[in-house]
Amino acid sequence: MAYKRNKIAVIGAGFVGSTTAHWAAQKEIGDVVILDINEGAAIGKSLDLFQSAPIELFDSKVKGTNKYEDIADSDVVIITAGMPRKPGMSRDELVGVNAKIVKDVCDGIKKYAPNSFVIVVCNPMDVMAVYAKQLLGFPRERVLGMGGCLDSARFRAFIAEELNVSVKDVTGIVIGNHGDAMMPLVRMASVSGVPLTDLLPAEKIAAIVQRTKTAGAEIGGHLKTGSAYYAPSRGAVEMAEAILKDQKRVLPVAVELHGEFGVNDKLMVGVLAKIGGKGMEGIIDLKMNADEKAEFDKSVEAVRTLVSALKNVQ
Repeated sequence: MAYKRNKIAVIGAGFVGSTTAHWAAQKEIGDVVILDINEGAAIGKSLDLFQSAPIELFDSKVKGTNKYEDIADSDVVIITAGMPRKPGMSRDELVGVNAKIVKDVCDGIKKYAPNSFVIVVCNPMDVMAVYAKQLLGFPRERVLGMGGCLDSARFRAFIAEELNVSVKDVTGIVIGNHGDAMMPLVRMASVSGVPLTDLLPAEKIAAIVQRTKTAGAEIGGHLKTGSAYYAPSRGAVEMAEAILKDQKRVLPVAVELHGEFGVNDKLMVGVLAKIGGKGMEGIIDLKMNADEKAEFDKSVEAVRTLVSALKNVQ
């Protein structure tokens, strides 16, 4: 029997999509297909990435296409396609534009990769993850949103920078929505087991929390015409790798809640979950104190409010 490599389909050949393909190929977690309506961009970027293989020494194959049949039998599909929010554009307008794109993408996934695990990256991430889950009809274990991995990475990076220590020794997680109401869990942040609250004064921690919440806007402000792509794409590949290697990683990801933490209306909210070969294999029952639960509830409400914009999608 011929050996079958894992196959990762990346939908969208923009900065986030092409960089997602880069990380996936470089880490050899499978062969990569980049799909975009702009066939030239997908093929050109895939060729460029493949030609780095002899230098980086990876054997993953990379293909660019605009045909959904080329994602057939993908193990993981990562949705990055979508338009970034432009100055003056409301979130509701962005929801409408990107929902149409996500609908086309999900039609293609259902037809050609019906057994895949799907990771949603495009914005507004919380809403698009909910919409993709509705459209696909896959079990909640197989449709996940990426935001928590990105936000947690930012939180840890800022802690390491402030303390001038290695990022390898910093633990920190962010749950809730992927937006201004996200929830860095300060009480659970640590450096080699030492609580963050023992290492920094409250005002420094508050500044790190605020910077984490606005990290995307900070990057966008510097770029002027674009948004972040290195860290978001790496967050998606972290999740894909956990699935494809059955790593049983405990990661902050958006998952459809079925009563956990009191959420019963099928919202997809960032929580800590075990990610392995079956996708989402269990939600960690975080014991929040009263203040944390109140903050989490506000974050859930922020997701609920954004998701309400879906009712206007045609």
